[in-house]
Amino acid sequence: MTERAEAIAVRDLYKRFGALEVLKGISLTAREGDVIAIIGGSGSGKSTFLRCINMLEVPSRGSVAIRGEEIALRSDRLGGLTPSDRRQVQRLRARLGMVFQSFNLWQHMTIIQNVIEAPVHVLGVPKAEAIERGEALLRRVGLFDKRDVYPAFLSGGQQQRAAIARALAIQPHAMLFDEPTSALDPELVGEVLGVIGDLAQEQRTMILVTHEMKFARNVASHIVFLAHGVIEEQGPPEQIFGDPKSELLKKFISSSH
Repeated sequence: MTERAEAIAVRDLYKRFGALEVLKGISLTAREGDVIAIIGGSGSGKSTFLRCINMLEVPSRGSVAIRGEEIALRSDRLGGLTPSDRRQVQRLRARLGMVFQSFNLWQHMTIIQNVIEAPVHVLGVPKAEAIERGEALLRRVGLFDKRDVYPAFLSGGQQQRAAIARALAIQPHAMLFDEPTSALDPELVGEVLGVIGDLAQEQRTMILVTHEMKFARNVASHIVFLAHGVIEEQGPPEQIFGDPKSELLKKFISSSH
């Protein structure tokens, strides 16, 4: 079996906000087709770590490479890091589909307009082609009949499914999900997890911050448990949930049932 290529490689990542060090030397590699679930208590650094991958937060130290291309960073005047090449960041970010907790749809645009915005204006896809692809994606997430509706008229679950279609529209190398169900009413969680589960079946590369333990166990190929800004334990789901080694992880799992 040939080894799958590295989709995302994070090396020795640190992130501080003033005096607070949130990430303390995290390294993680996602190969093509991996579904990595990041779990941990609030304040463990999960969302910050995800945001560092696409430079929504710039790491204080360490490196991030997307498909073997390292994001170029240089020291700034304050002793931190800043991207050396904004165009490189924009180009790489344009191939990472990001789904946020709070949907982040553009409220003044219909659902189909939301979905085609980046393909047309960032990637230069002809509008007719973008609409055709966008409609196919909305069919996949069960929202084709809502294509001309504005976000305010959709439920939270529908908005999040639209946000997933929008992230898929850029034909991303990898998908990043930041607690995609945490803002949803319990009865809407399943419809969003169903869509993400279908994507996992397609061998898409995904890194998913989630507090849905059962979902992580069933869908992820690899689980990473963060605690106090470090990777406390990681491994396949059956090991993490079935035979955890770390006391912190044992406590976390028993408290999240």
